[in-house]
Amino acid sequence: MKKIIQAAGFLIFLLLVVFHYQVNGQRKDTTFVMGTVQNGDTLIHMNIIEVVVLPEKKFRNKRHERQYGRFVDKVRKVYPYARMAGAMLDEYEPKYFALTNDKDRRKMMKDLEDQLLAEYKDEMKRMTLSEGRLLLKLIDRETSRTSFSLIKEFRGGVSATFWQGIARLFGSNLKSEYEPQGEDMLLEEVVRLIEVGYL
Repeated sequence: MKKIIQAAGFLIFLLLVVFHYQVNGQRKDTTFVMGTVQNGDTLIHMNIIEVVVLPEKKFRNKRHERQYGRFVDKVRKVYPYARMAGAMLDEYEPKYFALTNDKDRRKMMKDLEDQLLAEYKDEMKRMTLSEGRLLLKLIDRETSRTSFSLIKEFRGGVSATFWQGIARLFGSNLKSEYEPQGEDMLLEEVVRLIEVGYL
């Protein structure tokens, strides 16, 4: 009798599991999407998340792996500043060009410069030269303009030439453009991995 009760209990359990999956399998999805009918066929339009597929990273040796790790750390450190620069440009450029008086424009730039120095001066001082070069490249990536053209546009040609001279003394070039398919291919790869949350 005990075995019959156990077998019946097991059978009831199996029936409940099967019933559960049948009920869940028959539920209709209530997500609404846009679609069009063309030649009797319904074509559904959905926004899907972009998937980035990159080849597996292979390193020649441990030294190369460490260099890549340090490079990734540098990019992760400076990339938020480049994103912030792009956002600030989007915010302040219309305000800047809406001003008709050069005196008001200079005052706006001076106030903004003072605000940024008060907030980020110490962090910028701790950046290495290589991190500074990466920041210049990433600013170009985020704003689609070189650092030289940004300085020239907002501070004038004399100021841009002065800062270009300083940059050249330290082996940098404010006029260098971001080349994601060229010399900056590795940088673009790391930034894409950061953007999708892999790094």
